[in-house]
Amino acid sequence: MHRLKRPGRVGRYLLVFFTLLVLCPLAYSWLMARFGYGDPPAQRAAAEQIDQVLIRKASRTLSLLKDNQVVASYSVALGGAADGGAKMREGDQKTPEGDYSIDWRNSRSKYYLSLHISYPDADDSARAKAGGYSPGSHIMIHGQPNGWGWLAPLLQRLDWTDGCIAVTNAEMKELWSLVPTGTPVRIEP
Repeated sequence: MHRLKRPGRVGRYLLVFFTLLVLCPLAYSWLMARFGYGDPPAQRAAAEQIDQVLIRKASRTLSLLKDNQVVASYSVALGGAADGGAKMREGDQKTPEGDYSIDWRNSRSKYYLSLHISYPDADDSARAKAGGYSPGSHIMIHGQPNGWGWLAPLLQRLDWTDGCIAVTNAEMKELWSLVPTGTPVRIEP
C-alpha cells in the first residue's frame, strides 16, 4: 500500500494561492450583491419621461418611446435561451414576449438598479396553471451585477440573464430616471 506524501512547502503555498484565487471573487460578488448598489438617480420631470418601452429580442434592442417616437435605444443582453421563443416556465432562461408594464422598482437589487416587468400576466399564469408548472417571476430590466459593471463590454455581447433584460449601468441610470412606474412595456420576438 502506498502512502500519500504530505505536500511540501511549495505545494501548501500553491494550495493557499489557488484557494484564495477562487474564494476572493466569490466573496467580492457576495458583498457587492448585498451592499454595492449605491443611490439611485432622481426621476426626471414628467415632461421628460417616456411613455413606452419597446424591446425587440431579435435585434437585442430596448427603445424608449415618447409620443410613438424613439427617443433612445440601447443594446441589451437577454435570457440565456432567449432565441427559444417566449418564456413559459420558471427556470427556462427565456425572456417573455407580450405586453406588460413596469409595476415596481428596486434600488437595492443585486444587479445595478432594476425595473420589474409585470410578467406573468393573467394569460401567462393561466397557461402555466393548465400545464401544471410555475410561470416564473421577477423579470426585470437591470444593469450589471453589482461590483462587476466594468465587465459590461463583455457581458453585453452574451445572453447571460435568467430571462431578464440587461443594459450597462450608465444606461440603467438613464432608464431609472426616464421610465416611470406604470410605463407600458412591449416585448417582441
